[in-house]
Amino acid sequence: MTLKVALAGAGAFGIKHLDGIKNIPDVEVVSLIGRDLAKTQEVADKYGIKHVTTELADSLAIKEVDAVILCTPTQLHAAQAKACLQAGKHVQVEIPLCDVLAEGEEVVALQKQTGLVAMCGHTRRFNPSHQFVHKKIQAGEFNIQQMDVQTYFFRRTNMNALGQPRSWTDHLLWHHAAHTVDLFAYQTGSPIVKANAIQGPIHPTLGIAMDMSIQLKAANGAICTLSLSFNNDGPLGTFFRYIGDTATYIARYDDLFTGKDEKIDVSHVDVSMNGIELQDREFFAAIREGREPNASVAQVLPCYQVLHQLEQQLIND
Repeated sequence: MTLKVALAGAGAFGIKHLDGIKNIPDVEVVSLIGRDLAKTQEVADKYGIKHVTTELADSLAIKEVDAVILCTPTQLHAAQAKACLQAGKHVQVEIPLCDVLAEGEEVVALQKQTGLVAMCGHTRRFNPSHQFVHKKIQAGEFNIQQMDVQTYFFRRTNMNALGQPRSWTDHLLWHHAAHTVDLFAYQTGSPIVKANAIQGPIHPTLGIAMDMSIQLKAANGAICTLSLSFNNDGPLGTFFRYIGDTATYIARYDDLFTGKDEKIDVSHVDVSMNGIELQDREFFAAIREGREPNASVAQVLPCYQVLHQLEQQLIND
């Protein structure tokens, strides 16, 4: 049976999903939703997608659509995820699930009520580099003492990953910190019991902090230090250093190195080296198998509870 999918968001991240889905058998993207009809049509033509619209509701009305992938602005994620579930469609919403905790809780409640698959794009759980470390932990061969993480971008103007102007404002806390907060709890297998945050000056036009520092502690004693910046004029992206009892690992996206910067072959870890493709494979497998996916909205909710606590701290600081 071919799963029929609608994809909302024809920007940089939507295209990453379309490229990943091309490698997954028995899945067809039948509808593409975008803000700009002409640009969306251009992407649809390239990927052979027949239906194009600027309204999510149009795609949700298509009976043959089984599932939706949301690669839309952060501020729309929770409301659109709820709309998909209410329409009887499985949904994968890109990170973050929400930027208001109560809205994320509503998505989780609705998923429980409908029994549909609802997953959040916490890609780090799926990158072969982080999977390699996860398997070492599960085998009892490695325990995290500390994670040291740098999330660095150069975004003094509001641009997307393709260098095009954005219609919305990205967020260090609710988007970029979400990756690390969730990954830290996932890799340690232990809930976060302490969290602190401080932030730098607020940008005069974007209205957000451009620099942030976060400290986390898990119940098992492991700690995490996360530095985030939109001001960094240097190598861009997120770099993870796992300091453990038996080794040190450095993860850069899908690649992994030792603490001495020797490359580790992670090509055997999963069926692909592409974290986004692996994330999508998990979503479709969970639908077919009628099970909860890794990174289900329920599994990632504790991450957003921590982000909410940190936000309250920053507001009151």
